[in-house]
Amino acid sequence: MKKALIVWGGWDGHQPQQVAEIFADMLRKEQFEVIVSDTLETFADEELVNSLDLIVPVWTMGKIEKNQLDPVLRAVEAGCGIAGCHGGMGDSFRNEVEFQHMVGGQWVAHPGNDGVNYMVNMTIPGDPLTKGIGDFEVCSEQYYMHVDPAIKVHATTDFGSVKMPVVWTKSWGQGNVYYCSLGHQADVVAMPQTMELMRRGFLWAARG
Repeated sequence: MKKALIVWGGWDGHQPQQVAEIFADMLRKEQFEVIVSDTLETFADEELVNSLDLIVPVWTMGKIEKNQLDPVLRAVEAGCGIAGCHGGMGDSFRNEVEFQHMVGGQWVAHPGNDGVNYMVNMTIPGDPLTKGIGDFEVCSEQYYMHVDPAIKVHATTDFGSVKMPVVWTKSWGQGNVYYCSLGHQADVVAMPQTMELMRRGFLWAARG
């Protein structure tokens, strides 16, 4: 049985507890042992972090201490996966550039705020992370990200002439990193397309 840690908190507007509960239920259905925590101090437990197959941050606009962040960076580098969505991983710790380097991007804007209708387009035919999901429309925040050119893009959205990544993967040492910019609140996470993207992303990212 693989082991996952979900740590939720930060800005309440992203409904982190509700999103964490959705992810915990999803992972348990996939036969993960799931630990759910509402404190970043859990990351400081190196013995626990080193035992994980998957880390799922659900934490927006927070401040993390060095003794909390370093075990996460080392664990992912050693092979633990990390996966998350929206501001819960793409806008977690604005002052921590090494965390952003690991994630592969950072939120910078959502023009029009919430309630924007936009398309999410799959980019790689036959991609196992997106196959069968198809392009779909969402009404939510449309995230404009600063991104690492090393990411592999699996889905995009259009900002005029700019194709902005929505789903991407990358490596951090031996670890797999998965990110999806959808998920402003729990109802967007609960959309069938988002749920399937996250389910596949969690399984892909998990160690082994």
